[in-house]
Amino acid sequence: MSLKITEECINCGACEPECPNTAIYGGGEDYELNGESKGALSEDFYYIVPEKCTECEGFHDEPMCASVCPTDACVKDE
Repeated sequence: MSLKITEECINCGACEPECPNTAIYGGGEDYELNGESKGALSEDFYYIVPEKCTECEGFHDEPMCASVCPTDACVKDE
């Protein structure tokens, strides 16, 4: 399971440095997965790459992006 960032995101960037898996990227920013560059998953908001997100399991007791998000835009991706 992973988290996602909803449209409530205000692009503050608080979540990005908190991610131990470097799974969070700014809108329009390409990401890397298994050594391969991929196109941005969102052009407008920060986004989480599902394949890289572990919900901070093994690092923290709770997802750090959700704990620092001022708008509660980081939620479980059901």
